[in-house]
Amino acid sequence: MADWLLPAIFAVFVWWFSTGVVILLDGLPHRTFRWSLVISSLLAIGALIGLAYTATQTSVAGAYCAFICALLLWGWHELSFLTGWITGPRKWGHTEGCSRWRQATQAVQVVLWHELWLLLSLSLLAALTWNQANSVGLWIFGGLWCMRASAKLNLFLGVRNLGLEFLPSHLNYLQTYFRKAPMNLLMPWSISLSTAVVVWLVMGAMAAESGSAQAVGKILVATMLAMGILEHWMLVLPVSPSSLWKWALRDHPKTPRTAVVNTPAEALTGAAVPQSPMGPNGPHLRIQSDEKLLHARSA
Repeated sequence: MADWLLPAIFAVFVWWFSTGVVILLDGLPHRTFRWSLVISSLLAIGALIGLAYTATQTSVAGAYCAFICALLLWGWHELSFLTGWITGPRKWGHTEGCSRWRQATQAVQVVLWHELWLLLSLSLLAALTWNQANSVGLWIFGGLWCMRASAKLNLFLGVRNLGLEFLPSHLNYLQTYFRKAPMNLLMPWSISLSTAVVVWLVMGAMAAESGSAQAVGKILVATMLAMGILEHWMLVLPVSPSSLWKWALRDHPKTPRTAVVNTPAEALTGAAVPQSPMGPNGPHLRIQSDEKLLHARSA
């Protein structure tokens, strides 16, 4: 039992702590984003090297190392998105009064570059671990991607807790794509299918040799999927998910914000358009400045 319990406790702690670190860094002043992204990028490069090295390892240490490396790579994607560095071509709310199908299309545009980078990383991990002995990193990253994609779809379709306290101010427009509802038809399928995968992984770990790298790897993957299931439950249960990361949310807004839909015309004048951590956000701010200059000259 201890051989299964130890990797599960380790995975839960790393999931909780790493999530809190990303939330904490995202709540810091924008001037710190550059250094956070530089350090995170270096860690991500090191993680890729580590995943390539551990792909041939059959030891328990190799399984733990692949697990950590996959989370470091995932953390880079999370931080690059939440800081507004890699999001999508659309950086404003959905068009007011448009159909849900149109909103879905616009929602894809909001996160397009982020999702493409995730798929690129997943493909790279698949190439690094193809026909190799240790694929824990691939399973961890793939599981996180599936659970996060499911969470995004459920937020769009409607859930009870929107988690607005986790949303940074520079991504305030994202909440216009969220829908508040007690439940949606996708949520039961998301929880049921992922739970079935967790049971299958745990049964595989129990069938493997106790304490082996195969057993530890399956427990690590199963635990991370279980944490994703927990996050899904927190979207619909009458509980506040922020209570798990109060220490990381200290620099975030204390009260949930009210969603405001920005039209494309408002976005072109610079309203509610976030500033990138790497510099001014393209033509939007320039258009606003040019308009002010024209008004000043005409006066």
